[in-house]
Amino acid sequence: METYNLASATKNIYNSGLNLFTLKTLRDILEIGKESTLFSVIRRLTENEVLIKIEKNKYALQNGRINDFALANFIYQPSYISFESALNFYGILSQFPYEVASTTSKKPQQKVFDDKIFSYIHLKKDLFWGYQKKEDFLIALPEKALLDQLYLASKGLRKADVDEYDFSLINFKMLRKYLNKYPQTRQFMGTVKNLRKYIKQ
Repeated sequence: METYNLASATKNIYNSGLNLFTLKTLRDILEIGKESTLFSVIRRLTENEVLIKIEKNKYALQNGRINDFALANFIYQPSYISFESALNFYGILSQFPYEVASTTSKKPQQKVFDDKIFSYIHLKKDLFWGYQKKEDFLIALPEKALLDQLYLASKGLRKADVDEYDFSLINFKMLRKYLNKYPQTRQFMGTVKNLRKYIKQ
């Protein structure tokens, strides 16, 4: 690839205003139809530290300011930030989680990029709701993140020490509304009982 063309491609990448790219996005930005040419250009862009490869057909701007939550959404879809990660984001849980935890309606996955762990915990489609777009990522509402955490804790898949949570940041009317949409299993309702002393009637 000629230097001029590489410079032109780099300019198009930066002018796109994006930090994360799929193969399709790069094809559209670079306006390259031939697949072999596209991969050759992308290889040169990574060699010249314009792009960094995340995984197959997914790339990031080398010097871009990429939010870990936006990256989590991008790596595995559909997904939204939940559990400890969301609870910490909202200030409900002060302890900083060691992984970026998301829920997905697809198979569970764990991925590692840039020495960070991205975990994707499966929830059935009936429970894949209650999230919002915040900045440039999807994240569970506080009440949904809490119930996701408790639901998985009732199955022995997460930990939930409610004494560590700041419930002043929870909308209990919303919490009760959301709670009715979860399976009312004995294990889950037993876990939820621990909240009663915190819930404002």
